[in-house]
This record gives sequence, C-alpha cells and structure tokens, in this order.
Amino acid sequence: MNPGNEGFRKILQSEYVDKTGLIALINKTIGTMEMLTCVSRPRRFGKSYAAKMLCAYYDCSCDSRGLFDDMEIAGTQGYLTHLNQYHVINLDVTGFISEAARMDIPLSDVPNMIADAVYRELTESYPELQGKSLMDAMIGCVEKTGKEFVFVIDEWDALIREAKGDAAVQKRYLYFLRGWFKNNNFTPKVVAAAYMTGILPIKKDGSQSAISDFREYTILNPGRFVEFTGFTESDVRSLCRRHEMDFKEVRQWYDGYDFPGYGAIYNPYSVMCAMQEQKCRSYWKKTSAAESLMTYINMDFEGMQESVSRLLSGEEIEIDTESFENDFETFRSRDDVLTLLIHLGYLTWHEEDGTAHIPNEEVRTEFRKILKAANANRKWVELISRSCRLLEDTIAGNEEAVAKAIEETRGSEYAPTYYNDEQALRYVIKFAYIAALEQYLKVEELPSGKGIADVVYLPKRRSLLPALVVELKWNKSSEGAIRQIKERNYPAILKDYDGEIVLVGISYDVKTKAHSCLIERI
Repeated sequence: MNPGNEGFRKILQSEYVDKTGLIALINKTIGTMEMLTCVSRPRRFGKSYAAKMLCAYYDCSCDSRGLFDDMEIAGTQGYLTHLNQYHVINLDVTGFISEAARMDIPLSDVPNMIADAVYRELTESYPELQGKSLMDAMIGCVEKTGKEFVFVIDEWDALIREAKGDAAVQKRYLYFLRGWFKNNNFTPKVVAAAYMTGILPIKKDGSQSAISDFREYTILNPGRFVEFTGFTESDVRSLCRRHEMDFKEVRQWYDGYDFPGYGAIYNPYSVMCAMQEQKCRSYWKKTSAAESLMTYINMDFEGMQESVSRLLSGEEIEIDTESFENDFETFRSRDDVLTLLIHLGYLTWHEEDGTAHIPNEEVRTEFRKILKAANANRKWVELISRSCRLLEDTIAGNEEAVAKAIEETRGSEYAPTYYNDEQALRYVIKFAYIAALEQYLKVEELPSGKGIADVVYLPKRRSLLPALVVELKWNKSSEGAIRQIKERNYPAILKDYDGEIVLVGISYDVKTKAHSCLIERI
C-alpha cells in the first residue's frame, strides 16, 4: 500500500524514454464506467516500468511533481487534479508466488496471502480499522481520508500461468479479483481506477472474460494504448542518434510489430540492450520466454510444423485467434498455439487480413535456434539439412544438384497444392532456401536496374558468402532467366556490395514437369 515514488525515481536515473502519456489515458477513465483497464503485452515490453510510473503519480503518500513536471503528462488536462491524490495498492503477483514456494504454501492460498498483506499494511497505517473485514476496512479508509484507491497490478496473470492445469486455483484467484472489481457494494465506493498488466488477456469464462468489467487492450488489439505498447519509430531514431547506432540495422533486428493506422512498434528491452552494448543481436535468450518456445512449436497439431516452416521462410499465415482461452494449457488447434505465440511476442498480428508473421531478425534467430536443437522435429531436421546442401551446391555452381533439390522440395508437404504459375515456383524456392536465412537477408521483388529481381539474398555483416540473385521462369528456359538478370541489370542494386554475386536462373517446364537451373558468377 502506497509504495511511494522511489521505484520510478530510480528508473529516471537511467536512460528513460518518456511514456508518461499513458497516465493521461488512465486519468480519463477515473470516475467513468471505463475505470478498469487491463493491458497485456509480451515479456520485456516495459510492463513493470509502467506500473512503477503509475504508482509514483497516484500515490498520496509522496510528492512527485519534481519527477513529472518535465514529462509529457505535465502538459495534459487533469495533470495536477490527480497527481498524488489516491491511495495506491501495488501488487506484483510473482512476488507472492515466490513467497508461497519458499514457504511451501499451496498456490490456492495465494489470494489469501495477497488479502492478508493488504490488510496488514492498511491497518498499520490506520490502526482504528483493525477488527473489520478487508473490504470494510478499505471502505472505512476511504470514508476517513476522502481518498479512493488506485490498484496497480503487475503480472496479474502469473498465477493463471503458474497454476497451469489447475482450474480450481485459477477460479479461486479470479473470484478473488471479482470481489474487488465486480462488487456493487465495494467497487463504486473504493476503486477510482485499476490498471492490470500481464502477458495474457483475462482468462475466458466460456466465451466471455472472467472479469467482464475490465476494458482490455491486448497485443492483438492495443487500441488507444498502441503507442505505449513499446518504443515508437521516433523513440528508436532518437536513441540511435544519441548512441551513434545504425537505425537501419536496429530496425531490421527489432522492428516488425506493426499496427494499422499507427506503424512500427519496437521491443523496448532489446532496443535498450542494443544501445548499451552497441551491438544488434538477440537478447531474448536471457528470458524464460525463449526457453518455452520449443514446447509450443513442437505441439502435435495438424499443420503446426508446416505453419512454423512457412513462417520461417518469410510467409504470412492466416490464424483464427477467437478460440484462444487466454491460458497456457487449453489448446484445441494449431491456431490456439499460434495465437499464444502472438501474445508472447514471437509473431506479429495483422487484424485487417487475419494473418501473422515473424516480426524481425531477433525473433527469427530464436526460431532458427530451435531448428538446430538436438530434439527438434525430424521433418524440420530433414528440411534444414536439404536446404543447407542446396545452398552449398548453389554457391559451388552445381546446377544439376540444385535442380534436383528444387524437385525434392516440390514433392514435399511444403509445396503448394496447385503448382501452376511462377508464384507457386517462388513459394517452393523460399522453402528450398530456408537455411540461407541464417547468413542472408532475403528480399523479394527487389527493384533493380530496369526491372524487379524475383528473390535476392543479401549477405549479412561478417558473412563471407556471396550475394545471390535468383530469377524464376515458369515454362521458360533457365538460360532466359540468366539473360533477363543481365539485360535488366539486376545486380545494379548491389552496387555498394564488394564481393561475388551468384546469378541463379531456375525454370519449370510444364511438359516435362522438370526443373532446370543455370548458375553464373560475376
């Protein structure tokens, strides 16, 4: 209760990107039917920072003007009206779970632990409230002080995740929260606002939210909270200038969470790690999310392995997100698993067309690590092994072997059902060269010279491999493909590239139903 502003003060002593505009959104909900807010987003997307910021702003036990007067929130309506004007109940649910484990207390007792902790701190501040029930004591506190409560709950879903498979514990916890936030004899008298944040949306009770009065803003639909979901592009450009980092490289690694009408959102944790270490690479390996990825993508649902392989090749795939139960154990289909991966930040969602794809190089790196794991799925191992050989044969100029590898991929489960145009051939090529994504950046339909190159593989920094320019022909010769590359000067796009370029012409003959390949180096 009333934790003060020291947590946010420490945040400000390090490099801080101003996200205080979020406070203005919560201020607008106070005194309205929208006073209960649940924001869910992936790990390492600034949830705890936001919680500490809200505590510092609303807590009546401290004076936080010195922390906020130079921030964005200071210029908004209602800034001083709500500043340090409420009692704050700040809960980090993971702390209670850790304490229960340390004391060998069952998870079913965690709600009681939370209630006891709140009651203890409340009655320490107001001893005259002792002897009352928790809810009566909180009502009495409001009557005595004239100040309502703002609830700030971090990792609200930790108990739902930890009690995976134990419906009784989950239900007990949800009923506990309902007692605070869906109680006509308590909520209107005590609660000025509530801000809950976690990885998952509120668990469903049937087809509805189990605490239906909350307005939810998920990674699927962040609504008005979209700019506070992570770092914006302007945030990242500013950081790159300050730290003298290459913005294009940072964007390639950490961009990709795109929202209609708003644009790019970046992972704050990874961006700040890259700035501090002056190096773009995957920082997810330090999180527990990365450790669980193998479990989810190896689930034995029809179409699951094919979907992940399509994602790795750069495809967007359609997903039905409606059936997901907002937990870690109720999976009925591959769509439920993939929806969870969206909530975990491994995929980005496009609501307008119902598709998802891997957002950036950092996340793709984590997927590729899974494919290399010793216990990876056998089909993936075969796919990657075949693709590695194909890449080696391409660079070595082994044309017959390349044509044979394309044939093999065409005959696999990764090929489209209808193999009847150049687009279908390109689909097969992307799977065939899936191993190239380890050391290459793949660009499709790249404008160059006098035309558009079908697929270009650009070597990543420090890669010693040559660039690849691949031209595809349906029912035409591979010689014609190479001729088109030269005549339309596709290599012009690589004018700043200092190294060899491998020109690859691949064709499919409808009559013979065979692929052919021609390779040249320049």
